[in-house]
Order: sequence, then C-alpha cells, then structure tokens
Amino acid sequence: MPGISNDWLPVLKEEFGKPYYAELYRFVKEEYGKHRIFPPSADVFNAFHYTPYSKVRAVILGQDPYHNVNQAHGLAFSVLPEVRPKDIPPSLKNIYKELHDDLNCYIPDNGYLKKWADQGVLLLNTVLTVREGAANSHRNHGWESFTDAVIRSLNKVDRPLVFLLWGRPAGEKAEMLDNRRHLILKAPHPSPLSASRGFFGCRHFSKCNDFLIKNSVEPIDWQIENIREKGKADGN
Repeated sequence: MPGISNDWLPVLKEEFGKPYYAELYRFVKEEYGKHRIFPPSADVFNAFHYTPYSKVRAVILGQDPYHNVNQAHGLAFSVLPEVRPKDIPPSLKNIYKELHDDLNCYIPDNGYLKKWADQGVLLLNTVLTVREGAANSHRNHGWESFTDAVIRSLNKVDRPLVFLLWGRPAGEKAEMLDNRRHLILKAPHPSPLSASRGFFGCRHFSKCNDFLIKNSVEPIDWQIENIREKGKADGN
C-alpha cells in the first residue's frame, strides 16, 4: 500500500506507529499475497489522496469496498468508469435515484464518483480492503480503529462539515461526533434491503448543501456527468 503523503499524514501519523496498525499491515500484506483483494493495493488510500484533510467539506461513510472485479477503487460507493450502467451496484443506483428526486440530477451512465471527492467529499469506508467475493471478510482486523481515528480527527475540525451516515454501522459513528459546528445526517443504508425504509426521501444532498451555504461554504455539485460519449472519464 502506498503511503499517505498529503496533509492527512501529520493527522494520521501516530496511527501508523500503533501496534494495531502493525498487525493490520501484516494481515493485509498477507491477504494480498494469497488472495485477490479489492481495491488494488495502490488504490487503498485513494479517499485520502483525492480529498485532502484541509479540503473536506462532507463525509459519506460506507462499510467495506465492493468485492467484485473492476469495481472498488478506494472511494466508498464509487466504481471504476468502465463499469457499464447495467452493472452499477444497486446501492449506487439507489443513491442516484435519491439524487434525482432530491435535486433533479439526471441518472448518469457511470458510477465514478471522483468528482465528489475532488470537491471535498470524503468517500470513506470503515474497512478499506476486502477479499474477492467475500463481503466483510476484512472486518475486525484493525481497519475500524484506523477509520475511527479519521472520524475523530474530522470531528475536531474548526469549520462546518457535514457527515452523511447511511446504515446502522455508519450511524453508530455519530457518538464520536460532538462538535456543534458540524451537521450529522443519518438514514438507512441505500441498499435494496433498506433504501425504502427511509433512505429514499431523506434529502441528504439538499440538506448538506443548504447547511454549507448557510455557513458560507461552497455547496457540492452532486451531478455526476455522463462519460460514455466522451470515450473516457475526465481525470481518469
């Protein structure tokens, strides 16, 4: 795994020296040596590479990476631009449906969310790696301690941030977030099993932007554009 080299490094430097992280590193290295692991090792920390600490405006918290080929690339809920529209994961399709209903965004032909990351939306999974075809296979090996440290560091930020917590595991992180400058938005997970229980209609995207504007922060342009007519993804 390539190291983090931007302004996240001083924020997270202490974590890299802790015993749990040494155990986590050994485990992940061994897994990459024995199995097919997603995302590719070079992409594990993409959420931090694409969204510097000083640029974070919002956080979307996922669970663990997609576990099928050519999907996960280090950003929660995002897939690589070459994934065809029919193969976009159901959770992301439901996110797009809510975006359409909330902000009238059209449904794009891809699931590549790097545009959000580039605008300061930290697309963070609580677990950053997974074995092919085995959801949650890297749970309870140390990633949760690392990403909890990330969340606690963002809680201390002295500027208004928005945390979009979808599903019970993400919602449980709300207890770490006691900074009154921030907005905490909770809803069921966008997966087909739970989206109809309150994710649809949550209007988190407009609520996020309303809060940012109220606090004199540039809102997020949530529209993911079509890319297939261009032949390739911008910035890819």
